[in-house]
Amino acid sequence: MLFLMNHEEIRIGSSVIKIVRGDITQERADAIVNATNASLRPGGGVCGAIHTAGGPAVTEDCRRVMADREPLVPGEAIATVAGDLKARYVIHALGPVWHGGEQGEPEALASAYRTSIETADKLGLQSVAFPSISTGIYGYPLMAAAHVALRALRLALERAHSVREVRVVLFDADAYEIWLGAAR
Repeated sequence: MLFLMNHEEIRIGSSVIKIVRGDITQERADAIVNATNASLRPGGGVCGAIHTAGGPAVTEDCRRVMADREPLVPGEAIATVAGDLKARYVIHALGPVWHGGEQGEPEALASAYRTSIETADKLGLQSVAFPSISTGIYGYPLMAAAHVALRALRLALERAHSVREVRVVLFDADAYEIWLGAAR
């Protein structure tokens, strides 16, 4: 069952999705999700901020993980150490580049959120902080992305064994308001 409380919190059974305004690099959570690129390299936006705040340990672990595998495809997620962040892990999730919505973008975006929760669940984590994946340089329209993400998070939490709290952390006031509108 889905309930919106205080316009910031969605309850799903014993789990919760919280929409908060803040800086994801300052979040205290078992895992912070990074909106990454296919090679897990430091980039701009959220990805650059997470690599910078996490320090060299995050970047080095990304290099180690990628040394033995192909680049991520949209919808995949993989965990690394969190370095200096206030989290135990960084889950790097690759969202799709927006091409108008007819090239599998909604499915890939939903998968990025779902596989992030599945990765956290396999690690036995209880709390995960997400940015708004694919809505920066990848160009996914914010309201459409929020609807896809909230649906995917709800379904993933219904299946999760250990994850009980998801926070969607939005730095920008407009993005925060749009996510609240999508939640309503």
